[in-house]
Amino acid sequence: MSTKDIYKSESGKNDVLKYYDEMLKKYSHNNKHYYVDTRYGKTFVIEAGAKTGPPIILLHGSGMSSIMWLKDIEEYSKEYRVFAIDILGEPGKSEANRLLLEGDFHSEWLLDIFESLDIRRANIIGISLGGWIALKFAIDYPEMVEKLVLISPSGIGGQKKSFVFKYLLHMILGEKGKDKLYYKINGNKPMPDTILRYQRLIVKNFNYRSETIPIFNDQELKKLQMPISIFIGKKDIMLKSLETKERAEKLFVDVNINYIKDAGHSINNISKDIIKFINLKEIKL
Repeated sequence: MSTKDIYKSESGKNDVLKYYDEMLKKYSHNNKHYYVDTRYGKTFVIEAGAKTGPPIILLHGSGMSSIMWLKDIEEYSKEYRVFAIDILGEPGKSEANRLLLEGDFHSEWLLDIFESLDIRRANIIGISLGGWIALKFAIDYPEMVEKLVLISPSGIGGQKKSFVFKYLLHMILGEKGKDKLYYKINGNKPMPDTILRYQRLIVKNFNYRSETIPIFNDQELKKLQMPISIFIGKKDIMLKSLETKERAEKLFVDVNINYIKDAGHSINNISKDIIKFINLKEIKL
């Protein structure tokens, strides 16, 4: 676990968290916001939906927070009890303790959250690093996962080494270069303005993870027996999406793969498709 400051300055941290609070006030005033204790640090949760609804856990990606889910939460909470979790050590409202990806730290952290929220079994939706954490938890605690939805997940296909060079090149080109990079990450489509403004603040003020995200081996992925739906973009400039597709087809027992030709790493407007998948009842012959 690293306690190194994840922000470049105290004022930068304040700017990022101020924008987060503004977004919560504007788009999340009907939801509950609170902290839960875990063995690795206090964790911020956005909760929505009826308490009697089946639970959905939302896990955002690296360099982001649960802000990215606010519009999706509106859709999911019509039928489900939704918990959007800010990952430790990322630019959200959870503690700055950045857990190592090697080892069981993240699955233990998520287990503590399940226990704090009195959740015995849930559907989990994760994007990018959040997808990796969802996979790790499902491997370690399969009995606690109803269905798994993975959006541009890390851990199945490798990371593209070329992205580091693209990132550095676009960073030195100033604001226009950065915006062009976000455009490419989004599959050559403009990002929503609220998220673009938030992303600019994060890039300016946040220290990103530098460690390589581990790839799960064949034996680990073969353990997963629950229904899985994967959304991956052919234009993903960060991850090898074709490799993700091919390994998922080979190793997962019950998988629905959405390989989207015009999508990048950020895949938007799929909440209704995800709800259809989660609502789909298993037909036993």
